Amino acid sequence: MEHEIDLAAWNRREIYDFFSGMQDPMYMVTFTVDVTGLHRYVKERGLSFYYAMIYLCTQAADEVENFRYTVREGKVYLLDGRSPSFTDMKPGSELFHIVTMPCEGTLEDFCRAAGERSRAQDCFIRSELESDGLIFYSCLPWVRLTALSNERDPNPDDATPRISWGKFTERDGRRELGLSVEVNHRFVDGIHIGQFSAALERKIAAIGAVTHRQPG
Repeated sequence: MEHEIDLAAWNRREIYDFFSGMQDPMYMVTFTVDVTGLHRYVKERGLSFYYAMIYLCTQAADEVENFRYTVREGKVYLLDGRSPSFTDMKPGSELFHIVTMPCEGTLEDFCRAAGERSRAQDCFIRSELESDGLIFYSCLPWVRLTALSNERDPNPDDATPRISWGKFTERDGRRELGLSVEVNHRFVDGIHIGQFSAALERKIAAIGAVTHRQPG
């Protein structure tokens, strides 16, 4: 279960205090991810690549403790896990809406549930589902992403990770994405972004291995 952090005994206290003095301690890193195996996997099964990436990124983030910190009324808490809140568009529309839901079940379960949830939603956002336990996702499939910042009010207590990506880049038969991760430096350092990247790569590689074993 989620629990409050004892700041007096927290080994991160000095770093937390240092960045707490900044009006906007958020920073962004963009790196490349090879998604060749994942793309093949979802296309073979008629699944959404976008939803699949949201599922795997959420799982990878939850493996890194520092991605699960939040602040409530000056107190730091460690969450059990985060839920995705993602932009989406209905077919034929240029207007987006924001879908929020738990990251549950298998990858296939999540992809199907996300599609159903998005198609059924008849408002821009369901405000009652907003919380400090989310990850914000967006995608710009029309452009090659090299960096992306997010709109927000300056708030040092904003600990919600923001993850985005653009369209594929083809190189030597491989598919690559530029993945942007925006986090609060009070909780997340470069090493933790590296841990998230490694966890995501492992999960994508595992999916690719399943695809590789398929006949034909």
